[in-house]
Amino acid sequence: MMNEASGGARLVIAIDGPAAAGKGTLARRLAEHYGLAFLDTGALYRAVGLAMLRAGLDPDDPRAAEEVARKLDLSLMEDPDLRGMKAGEAASKVARHAGVRAALLDFQRAFAYERNPNGAVLDGRDIGTVVLPEADVKLFVTASPEVRAKRRFEELRAQGRDVAYEEVLAAVRERDARDMNRAEAPLRPAEDAHLLDTSELDICAAFRAAREIIDARARAKTGGRA
Repeated sequence: MMNEASGGARLVIAIDGPAAAGKGTLARRLAEHYGLAFLDTGALYRAVGLAMLRAGLDPDDPRAAEEVARKLDLSLMEDPDLRGMKAGEAASKVARHAGVRAALLDFQRAFAYERNPNGAVLDGRDIGTVVLPEADVKLFVTASPEVRAKRRFEELRAQGRDVAYEEVLAAVRERDARDMNRAEAPLRPAEDAHLLDTSELDICAAFRAAREIIDARARAKTGGRA
């Protein structure tokens, strides 16, 4: 259906941020609220990483990673192991390779601008800076490493995983370092992104804050008709 926030015009929302900041949950709720398609771009990289691990390949091998990305089996997007720590670590490694990012870039852009004429919500690490630099609204969702590690720890324990909080915190910090310091499309807010720190916000409060930002941008885009 046509989204009401933009008066029926296309609305493309880019949501970036580090692991376990809550951007995925927020992005899904926003997509549902505005009647937009949703793409978890991180799942694409997780699928590449998972495919490599299962094939016995090294995620640090750029050529092998690019080949897997270009032949990616999208059924892996529904695999229960996709959200595990190993898949997440492998995703962070394959995302450093320019060939992998190039292989997935066209898919993400086509999803936002061609496959979904009303617009879409995409979340990831470089949506506002690289994938969709002309997105109508850009949010950078973050939280402290300790808060994000606690959220991830509780999620893993709820899944029956036997992990220690200290191990999860170390993994969060290690991934942050990889994502922020990689040469290809490092994790950083776009210059025109709105910063949303969820350290002390539950999902309902974060959702309200995001809606205020999006609605204000939509009103400006349509000359106040939204």
